[in-house]
Amino acid sequence: MPKIRTVSFPDPQLLADLSPLPEGLRGVVWDMKSSPEEGAEKEIDAVILPYIDASAVLGSLARLENLKFVQTQSTGYDGVVEAAGPNAAVANASGVHAAATAELAVGLVLAKLRGIDQAVRDQQYGLWRPERRQSLADRRVLLVGVGGIGHEIARRLDPFEVTVTRVGSTARTDEHGEVHASSKLASLASTHDILISVLPLNEKTHHLIGEEVLAALPDGALVVNVGRGPVVNTEALTKEVLSGRLQCALDVVDPEPLPQDHPLWSTPNALITPHVGGNASAFEPRILKLLRRQLEALAKGHAPANLVQRGPFLDTTDR
Repeated sequence: MPKIRTVSFPDPQLLADLSPLPEGLRGVVWDMKSSPEEGAEKEIDAVILPYIDASAVLGSLARLENLKFVQTQSTGYDGVVEAAGPNAAVANASGVHAAATAELAVGLVLAKLRGIDQAVRDQQYGLWRPERRQSLADRRVLLVGVGGIGHEIARRLDPFEVTVTRVGSTARTDEHGEVHASSKLASLASTHDILISVLPLNEKTHHLIGEEVLAALPDGALVVNVGRGPVVNTEALTKEVLSGRLQCALDVVDPEPLPQDHPLWSTPNALITPHVGGNASAFEPRILKLLRRQLEALAKGHAPANLVQRGPFLDTTDR
């Protein structure tokens, strides 16, 4: 059975951090913006994608004649399976970003409910404007997405004395309790104060949170998105937020980045961060730990973790 032999790394620092590589693996540096080193297009059979703006360079995978495996450094893998093609296995970085993204989700909720964003704006002008705002305590939270990040958000919300309703693709009961089907999202929205989306992007989730769901939310409700931008219909959300009926706190948007002249930038009902959910100090040690495990598996001819697509290469690997 053929094994992976040559792995490309998006930058020299990542290769240095993971060296020495497991026996049998050779590492090359390829930023995927230019051509790989001479002869490497035939030799590279595994690729570690860059963490930032990987989507912009996915087309470069088509240069590789013998691609067998692609590893993302993000939980999302939008477009990666398609770019890698049917003959390559694809794995994501599930679990790596869970803690940091969950922290940001809770931070965005607290900042928007307690008016911290407005206080920062007021500080620029020396304005002292105390007012009574909503607490997170006693709020009803609709958590849309029950994967690793969703689980970590739920754990962090528990001490805040909130009621959490979880929504997944299908209705079921797991070790943490009831999960409602996404088809019930609009009816559930009407009884919740906060909606947090941490969904991946696919055909079923695209614009899942659209006009119907947003209209069902009570006046003053807060929409938080730390998953993927297109899960929320930006046009519908903008209309609700500009009207003053809803608030939003967004780490991801559609399009991304949000155009400078977009009205969400200037409304006080919106809080926007530049897709930094997983980009925190917790990222580096966790991604290095995952990549070491993945490289060891590849060197031994074993199936790596977090597979979102199994290619023919893995058909006879140890599972």
